Amino acid sequence: MKRQLLNRMKASKSAAVFLLLLLSPLVLFGQNGAPASKPPGADQFAGNYKGNAKSPEGDIGLTMEIKSENGRLSGRLVTPQGEQPFTSGEIVDGKLTIKFGSAGSAGVLALQLRGDKLVGEWKTSARTRAVEFQKVPAATDPPIAEVKKSPAAADLLSGEWDAAADAQGQAFPFTLALKVDGDKVTGSSSSELGNSTISSGTFKDGKLALVLESANGQTALVGTMVDGKLVGDYDYNGQLSGKWVATRKKP
Repeated sequence: MKRQLLNRMKASKSAAVFLLLLLSPLVLFGQNGAPASKPPGADQFAGNYKGNAKSPEGDIGLTMEIKSENGRLSGRLVTPQGEQPFTSGEIVDGKLTIKFGSAGSAGVLALQLRGDKLVGEWKTSARTRAVEFQKVPAATDPPIAEVKKSPAAADLLSGEWDAAADAQGQAFPFTLALKVDGDKVTGSSSSELGNSTISSGTFKDGKLALVLESANGQTALVGTMVDGKLVGDYDYNGQLSGKWVATRKKP
């Protein structure tokens, strides 16, 4: 009787081991025979990225910082128009959806992980662009201060410019010396009429706005960057207005 009980226990143990070995492949492999993988979580998306957006006018350089804190995503996208903080971020079925910007410049990034890259689309109310980001290795992650200094502002605007205003069909030359610190623009201007100081200046959402003060009055300039040039409109004391253009002085 005792021997029969021991034999039954051995048989039950062997059956359990056999069943475990039989089920193991189902745990380790998916239906397609590949090892089962865990859907990417917030931590897998976290990091610093450099990339670009495809555009008919040419690729647009972008940088992005994604942070993960207790599974909650935050960060920012830096475009030629400035920094756009994330307003929300969620992961559904392994796909990352990020919303950023304000009501006037809101956008959505829909991204997927492909190795160490994030690929997908950048959608705004005006258009949809294909985007691709390459993750920057941790050892060479750009510091936050470097990310803030987007070439759209400090590097592209700061310096001296040769300019000309259209004064009723006649070109009126002048120079601009600009210095950019965040959204604030300071500097001066000079022409045959004398020197002017920038009393207020900003560069936001890709738009430059300056007010020049001189002994002769006040001149307002607005403009944008087009093919490396500054182009826009001016108003002199409310008496004269027109177009202006400036090119960076060669070293």
